Amino acid sequence: MSRETYHYEKIAKAIAFIVANAKAQPSLFDVAEEVSISQFHFQRVFTEWAGVSPKRFLQYITAAYLKEKIRESSNLAELAESAGLSSQSRVYDHFITLEAVTPLEFRNKGNGVSITYGFHETPFGECFIAVTERGICAMAFVDEVTRNEQLTLLMKKWVNAAISENHIVTQDYVNRIFDPSGQTPVRLPLIVHGTNFQLKVWEALLKIPNGSVTTYQQIAKSIGVPGAVRAVGTAVGDNPVAYLIPCHRVIRKEGILGEYRWGSLRKKALIGWEASRLELQNSLVP
Repeated sequence: MSRETYHYEKIAKAIAFIVANAKAQPSLFDVAEEVSISQFHFQRVFTEWAGVSPKRFLQYITAAYLKEKIRESSNLAELAESAGLSSQSRVYDHFITLEAVTPLEFRNKGNGVSITYGFHETPFGECFIAVTERGICAMAFVDEVTRNEQLTLLMKKWVNAAISENHIVTQDYVNRIFDPSGQTPVRLPLIVHGTNFQLKVWEALLKIPNGSVTTYQQIAKSIGVPGAVRAVGTAVGDNPVAYLIPCHRVIRKEGILGEYRWGSLRKKALIGWEASRLELQNSLVP
């Protein structure tokens, strides 16, 4: 197990414990004991990962905080516009573009397409990523059990493509996604299979700024089908590119995080981590 995976597993276990025992307000010592590392080491690891203390992190995933964030995001278009390129938290989001496979690629199931895939460590555990010459075509968080599942899904979707593993190629993409600091922003094109309705939903997800959340109802309203909340939920769940198409930023209107294709605990980690990073970035703005 790599150092990054080890740390994320400890952090995920700590988040689960903190959430489950929120009313009792467990001490730093209690949490460190639960994850079987020293209090000093846990504090350092958690703060390095989140940028804030465990206590502060917990505030970002409470229903009260999330309800307030929902009120802020009542209009997705205005929210995206207000974030703007001047905000460091949105700079990289603006370099993500979404494109559907061509009708010919769909009919031929990838004939003539070369796909490279790899497995890599991230701040949220191991991920699977697959890329073509035109962009990223799949991304998912995995564990030992689901590793082969993701590769099988890729092969079923792109039956006739030439698929090969090359972690050196895919590592460059992972670096740009999860460690963009100090790098020149580079466009990250996404190439996906999807219906017109799914594409509309996924495009709407791309408008949710880093550190913000919205609801299924707001997504439905933003794409002009306010009555299609259930269908929107299904499309959100079918998201083929984890993290970059930020379906984790969609929660229930009650401020409850809800389920997540790659685990509800990981959704808590993602939302809390993004909110923490946004606070840090804003504190550095003069």
